[in-house]
Amino acid sequence: MNGSALVKLLGVVVLVAASFFAGMYLYTPEQTVSTNPIFRGGEGAGSLAGSQARQGEIHEVREGQLIQDAVIAAKAGDTILVYPGTYSETVYVDKENITLSGVVEKGKWPELDGKGELNDAILYSGNGFLVENFKIRRFKGNGIMGQSGNNFVIRNNIIHDAGVYGIFPQLGVNGLVVNNVISKIADAAIYVGMSDNIDVIGNQVFDSVAGIEIENSRHSLVEGNYTYNNTGGILAFITPGLPIKTTYDVIIRKNFVLNNNHPNFAAPGSTVSRIPPGTGILVMAADDVVIEDNIISGNDNAGIVVTDLAMAKAAHDPGSEPNPDNLVILNNIMTDNGSNPVGEMKTMNATGIDIVDTGAGSNKCILNASRYNTLLLPPSRYGQCDEAKFATHDINTKTLDKPAPATVYEGATKENWEQRVGKRGYFAICTGCHAYQGVLIGPSVKDIQDKYAPLGAEGIELVSDYIAEPFKIREEFHEMPPQRHLDEDTRLAIAKYILKVSNDPNKKK
Repeated sequence: MNGSALVKLLGVVVLVAASFFAGMYLYTPEQTVSTNPIFRGGEGAGSLAGSQARQGEIHEVREGQLIQDAVIAAKAGDTILVYPGTYSETVYVDKENITLSGVVEKGKWPELDGKGELNDAILYSGNGFLVENFKIRRFKGNGIMGQSGNNFVIRNNIIHDAGVYGIFPQLGVNGLVVNNVISKIADAAIYVGMSDNIDVIGNQVFDSVAGIEIENSRHSLVEGNYTYNNTGGILAFITPGLPIKTTYDVIIRKNFVLNNNHPNFAAPGSTVSRIPPGTGILVMAADDVVIEDNIISGNDNAGIVVTDLAMAKAAHDPGSEPNPDNLVILNNIMTDNGSNPVGEMKTMNATGIDIVDTGAGSNKCILNASRYNTLLLPPSRYGQCDEAKFATHDINTKTLDKPAPATVYEGATKENWEQRVGKRGYFAICTGCHAYQGVLIGPSVKDIQDKYAPLGAEGIELVSDYIAEPFKIREEFHEMPPQRHLDEDTRLAIAKYILKVSNDPNKKK
């Protein structure tokens, strides 16, 4: 058997194995979470273990009723049970320790249907939030979005065609995203934004631009997920211009990263619009990333792409170190990658590439590099990994042993109410779509400042009103989701903060 035939045979074996193991590790949506062996008993790890054990009252919602009415009636520690039926509303949870649980009966689920008109399905800012067992579809903004809530669990949901982000915990600490099925998302199916101590485990993501993103976040475990037919499978990177400037301590382990060749359909000019179709795993400027024990196959551009902010043509950010340092690549199975390169890879006439590093950075290592087809991995930057030193098998979770405190913004106790609320709202809501400079999803904060700050008090009022009732101004951007759940004082505080915030880490914000 010649070498080419052997490679093709190995590719078939790998794909069959991937399908088999995916069936073992990944649940079918109708099963309970506890049937998934990779999810360590189905109740979370550390302080999230036993997260279903609520002691409060039970509120029941049936078709024809509003889920939001039950949220309004609920108190901290209560559980809201939503029975099968179709619900067309946006649910906003701003209370502590609320469980929002769908009831699945005879294969029928509660469905949140945005009808292509509503922007968000579920928004939460309360701590200790748990949401499970919902089907979510046809929203324009987000399926499930966290706006600064800590100690959360998002599990066992099916999300399809829900807008820009499927599951989006923003500015949260200590959370679990597990056993969700997400598809047809215009940015990221799962987007962990500016958050710490998050586990993303056993999810199935497909037909989206980005499968799983760890962006400007720290201490994350991405394990046992099945990412296929996205533009890019799994991403760990820094977006310049956000208040949190770093991404580090990320483990990408035991995932199936297969055939991520979907055409890129992100908003033109947005960060993810630059992801080349056919990218398995992308590391951009992130530090201390371990890529271990994954099956990475059939990604037409390259299996693993490592780059820095300069090579990615990202906006300059004085607070973000642009190079990916301390990268570790261990024991991955890689076949049939790089068969149809695009962009820079095509320019370099690089085909069949498993791993490429187009950026700078230091202290990187790869175990048994000769097993892979590699490009631009010089010995001066890539050493031989010490497997005993870098293997992560003894790390079961990145979540915390004890619950995180209720707030995550720095210096809050020394600031007045308006400053605290404005800062929290800017971090937790605005920066999900607006970088200080450059395009993330919407226009840059600098553009907004240039337009409205010179107007003084009138500008603040205009921005505040726009937050509640946005309207489409520029065709090149997504329509902004309305934030009607925010009261007027909160919107004014956010507007004031937006119009004075600086991207310079040395300046007081």
